[in-house]
Amino acid sequence: MLSSTILWYFADPMCSWCWGFSPILEKIQATYDEHLNIALMLGGLRPGVPGEITPPMTAQLRGDILHHWHEVEKMTGQTFNFEDAMPEGFVYDTEPASRAVVAVAQLSSDQIFAYFKSIQTAFYVEQIDVTDTDNLVDLASKIGIARDLFLKQFHSETVKKITQQHFQGARQAGVTGFPSLVIQDGSDFNFISKGYRPFEEISSLINNWIKIHPDETK
Repeated sequence: MLSSTILWYFADPMCSWCWGFSPILEKIQATYDEHLNIALMLGGLRPGVPGEITPPMTAQLRGDILHHWHEVEKMTGQTFNFEDAMPEGFVYDTEPASRAVVAVAQLSSDQIFAYFKSIQTAFYVEQIDVTDTDNLVDLASKIGIARDLFLKQFHSETVKKITQQHFQGARQAGVTGFPSLVIQDGSDFNFISKGYRPFEEISSLINNWIKIHPDETK
C-alpha cells in the first residue's frame, strides 16, 4: 500500500532555475521514488490573466531574463541557447505550457515529468516557442499522445480550471519561488527546499525527514 505522503515539486516549465534543477530532480526521483510519492505542482511563474491579452515582453524584460539564464547556466551547468532567444514580439505567458502539462496528466499520468522536461528542452535549448499551441501538440505527439486527444483536453474548461487550481495550490502552500520541494503529510506541509540547491543538500534534508517519519514513507 502506497503512503499518502507526497513530495511535491513546485515548478514552472518556463522557469530557468527549474531547468537548471532538472538533473537534480532526476536524481531525487531515482533515489526516493521507492520511499515517497513524487508529484508535480505547476506554480504559475508568469501566467497570463484569463480573458485578457498579455502584451509582448519589453526589451528590458528580455535583457533581465537573459541575465538570469546566464546565472543559471553558470551555477548549474545546464545548456541554454541564448542567440535569438525570445525574439521581438514574444509573449512570455507560462499558462499555455503549464496547461499542456495538465492536459498530458489527464491522458497519461506517467508521462507528466517527461513532457514537462520536453517543454523545458524545447524552450531553453531548441528555441521553440512553447506558448504556441501547435508546438505543444508536437511535443505531446513525440511522447505518444494523439494530437486530437491532446487538443481536446488542452482546450477543455476542465483542464483550464485544474491549471488554475495548481497555481492556487502553490500560493496556498506558501510557495514564493521555484523550484521548491515540499513534503505533504496529511494536512502538514514541510518545506525541504526553496529555490535551487545541490542534490547533496536536498538529499540530506529528505533523509532527515524520512528518519524522523519512518512510518510515513512507502
